Amino acid sequence: QVQLVESGGGLVQAGGSLRLSCVASGRTSNTRGLGWFRQAPGQARELVAAISRSGQSTYYPNSQEGRFTINRDNAKSTVYLEIHSLKPEDTAVYYCAASRSATSYTVPSDLDEFAYWGQGTQLTVSP
Repeated sequence: QVQLVESGGGLVQAGGSLRLSCVASGRTSNTRGLGWFRQAPGQARELVAAISRSGQSTYYPNSQEGRFTINRDNAKSTVYLEIHSLKPEDTAVYYCAASRSATSYTVPSDLDEFAYWGQGTQLTVSP
């Protein structure tokens, strides 16, 4: 089992930057790909960024406009998401997720590849 705990959300003004953190625990947490998703009210959960188990490979869906940066520190079992030039439409609950596979070296990029989820952290961006 993998446990994930997110932090770093809150109320931020548009134009600013923010870094979310997610601490992973569990015997195989550092051997899994990790990702950040977000879900706004009434909308589907969407992938924001993902990273391989080593941290050497990352994936950003085309829709994310280059404002997101994901990285991880396996020594701290932590994955980070930096968001720059925040917009009100970034308002959502942000979830950290770990891949189902503990042996793959590729970056998980599909919702079905993730099996473990955190409780989420709310980010609200004011105009």
